[in-house]
Amino acid sequence: MINKKSRNETRMIKQKRVRAKVLGTAARPRLCVFRSLNNIFVQVINDDNATTICEASTLNTEIKTKASNIASATEVGTLIAKRLLEKDIKTVVFDRNGYVYHGKVKAVAEAAREAGLQF
Repeated sequence: MINKKSRNETRMIKQKRVRAKVLGTAARPRLCVFRSLNNIFVQVINDDNATTICEASTLNTEIKTKASNIASATEVGTLIAKRLLEKDIKTVVFDRNGYVYHGKVKAVAEAAREAGLQF
């Protein structure tokens, strides 16, 4: 009998493969995207100290649309870029966290780029 891996197990394998290559430093932290069925979470991580610099999600009060769709993903991307630019961080390393670079993940990345981040 063939046992098929679930989507989340395959995503975790991809995540480990990407995480081995992508590393966030103090000068260029890692922007990590996580999407659940109901929300989108983005956090910026310094892997040298294992600390989170800042975060944004659809649960924040600044976000107008409280759903897990492309419109809210663009709002989260602009919010995280605004918070990073306030802390004088302009360049980051994008970590798609094992997800396909399409849809919500792509919307977060493009919105952050348009707001002024470089990656």
